[in-house]
Amino acid sequence: MEKTTQVIKNLKPGNYITIEGVPCRVEKVTTSVSGKHGAAKTRVEAIGLFDGVRRSIVMPSDEEVEVPILQRKRAQVLAVVENVAHLMDLKTFEELQLEIPEERKNEIKEGAEVEYYEILGIKTLKPLK
Repeated sequence: MEKTTQVIKNLKPGNYITIEGVPCRVEKVTTSVSGKHGAAKTRVEAIGLFDGVRRSIVMPSDEEVEVPILQRKRAQVLAVVENVAHLMDLKTFEELQLEIPEERKNEIKEGAEVEYYEILGIKTLKPLK
């Protein structure tokens, strides 16, 4: 599993973060300064990449959080059976089967080269921009 860490106050909308073990895209980052002796807190609101669920965390601004690394890979489509694509990775020659998302049904045909994504060990054909 590819991941790294980053200070929470340095996150920006569009970045990725792991909340409760789920890879998410950051939607909003707000930092609040508390009283005289309190530490600043940062609130991150994010949406799960695979489930679309909104999640948020509040932590001291200096804390580090896990940031997943999104890997963009290429594969050749060996076969399409119903809504599942049988792929072969063009670098490792590993064969895999991934569900075809509705928005990519027209572009995924036998013999075509496609881009797929791997994040925290999860592989998907869903566009993760």
